[in-house]
Amino acid sequence: MADETENPEAGEETTAPVAAAPAEPVEKVHPKVARKQKRSAHTGTHNEARTAEERQAERQALRKQNALARTRRRGQERAKATPSGLPGTPKPEHGEGRKLVRTGTVVSAKPDKTITVRIDVARRHRKYKKIVRSSSKIHVHDVNNDANEGDVVKVIESRPLSATKRWNLVEILERAR
Repeated sequence: MADETENPEAGEETTAPVAAAPAEPVEKVHPKVARKQKRSAHTGTHNEARTAEERQAERQALRKQNALARTRRRGQERAKATPSGLPGTPKPEHGEGRKLVRTGTVVSAKPDKTITVRIDVARRHRKYKKIVRSSSKIHVHDVNNDANEGDVVKVIESRPLSATKRWNLVEILERAR
């Protein structure tokens, strides 16, 4: 053994073939299994034993940190939501804001100052991606009795005008032939 330690060339010869020897083929493991093995590998160090008060203090510190992150995030969301982007901008009260504008076809114009409009909607189904068509009928206030059956009209949302009327006629887009 003394000869091996004194002769560096002999040491190189013994290590060189070992390094040059082909390593055993590494098994391909599923990423989930590899992650699990990595997590379960014990490092040999233990965490210090903590008292109940220390654990409670750590929990409270973590909760405080999460609360600050939530507050920051909500502030960013509010800044995006407000039109001016400034905090403290008053939000519109219920009933204020943009009024819906719809386009539809007049189905009936028999009552005085009222027309019935059919609004057709075609939208893609969220899950099945098929186009689903639906329609709804609304009663619209027509002050001058301008619209006739078959006309294409634009209507806007309004305050309740009667038991069934909550829309006003804006304009007649296309007259029926």
